[in-house]
Amino acid sequence: MTSVGHGRTHRPLDRSARVFVAGSRGLVGSAVRRHLVREGFTDVVGPRSAELDLRERRAVLDWFAATRPDVVVLAAARVGGIKANATQPATFISDNLRIQVNVLDAALEQGVQRLLFLGSSCIYPKFADQPIREEALLTGALEPTNDAYAIAKIAGIQQVQAVRRQYGLPWICAMPTNLYGPGDNFHPEHSHVLPSLIRRFHEAHEAGGRRVVNWGTGMPRREFLHVDDLARACLHLLERYDASGPVNVGTGTDLTIRETAELVAEVVGYQGSIEWDAAQPDGTPRKLLDVSRLTALGWSPRIGLPEGLAETYAWYRKHLTSGALRQ
Repeated sequence: MTSVGHGRTHRPLDRSARVFVAGSRGLVGSAVRRHLVREGFTDVVGPRSAELDLRERRAVLDWFAATRPDVVVLAAARVGGIKANATQPATFISDNLRIQVNVLDAALEQGVQRLLFLGSSCIYPKFADQPIREEALLTGALEPTNDAYAIAKIAGIQQVQAVRRQYGLPWICAMPTNLYGPGDNFHPEHSHVLPSLIRRFHEAHEAGGRRVVNWGTGMPRREFLHVDDLARACLHLLERYDASGPVNVGTGTDLTIRETAELVAEVVGYQGSIEWDAAQPDGTPRKLLDVSRLTALGWSPRIGLPEGLAETYAWYRKHLTSGALRQ
């Protein structure tokens, strides 16, 4: 990978700049959009996928030419949990490569000066030293259950770095840890671990169930970051960071999936047994990010996991009742 510096002095973005948040209806994009509006940005754009399919190259190029954004946050991606990634690898790599190449090429064509590409902590080797430093990228084999998604994200990082080298544009990359929060996907098969646990325990609690069986052994360790904290980090990086290397975004702490399940059960009010199906895959044994590069820039998370889970569960219940839940 290319060399990394800690960037530049604080240079605030113009609050009247046109900011395109790609994927603005998803978990990450919606949080970024909310935060930008709260911070005074007056021209934040993000068409729905029905209005602009980012996989369609001509449509993306034409939209950029007509809209001419000043800043781009590339948060659009096809995402899913361990089952979705393991069973649909061709879909994950194809959709994500197309989204990324189209948006990055269109941004380059229009000379967009500030762009933030959001990757994922799954880009790092399965058995990387913990906590994982950014320099671990491309130093070992990936977790096979989500390698197709990871390869797409690695390609996005490489394209951003290539644009920096060839055209000198100050584009940057951030690698978030496992995310959760309002707006998450609670689909029974395609969701990530936290929304999946919330749904499973909620349904058992509501039905009076006395037994919940989860995948794996429960022993892998995971780090969780509230999506509103990530949104703050995105703006922080856009205003304070300009270097080629990716920046990890996380809390710097983790817990086992078993401990996570117990915490979710407590938040939901479920009091039955919690069991584990060890015949199902565990995924990566541990995935804790080294966040020293980001903390050196003056950022730290604000939302603790118990508080964030309670808020997310309240959001889930509200939207489940209203029938507006994305599931």
